[in-house]
Amino acid sequence: MDLQVFASKSKSQAPENKKFLLSLSRKDTRLVDEAFHETHDQVFAETDCLSCANCCKTTSPIFYPSDIERAARALSLKPGDFVKRYLRMDEDNDYVLQSTPCPFLLTDNRCRIYESRPKACREYPHTNRKKMVQILELTYRNTLVCPAVFQIVERLKKISFN
Repeated sequence: MDLQVFASKSKSQAPENKKFLLSLSRKDTRLVDEAFHETHDQVFAETDCLSCANCCKTTSPIFYPSDIERAARALSLKPGDFVKRYLRMDEDNDYVLQSTPCPFLLTDNRCRIYESRPKACREYPHTNRKKMVQILELTYRNTLVCPAVFQIVERLKKISFN
């Protein structure tokens, strides 16, 4: 995966993708979910996330208290020490990583705390959730980060939701 080519392509398609995704908010929720889930399964059957890891390189998940406890335990740290070492409070008062790329991202794009990773990482890129119409803005933002989400949206644009 050439991330520079992806970045350029996703940025050039951004206005069209945003308009398309926001148009889905007026469609039947069940049809939107079905289309997303089916397309998610197809795209991820063809996708090797370890060849990319752009999400880990460019964004931070939110860390909830249970995520902090689990990750701290995996690193043999006290939760408070984990927070001091790795996290900061963002403008929404959520704990996020102090910096990117993720400090747990290894050189082979694997995660040092994979079994203990935050819920947001476990669920990323959220394209197989129920009620996708509720997270269309997030999905749009993820088209700029995740080549698989970009591909999902490109395929969905060819589907009729009527």
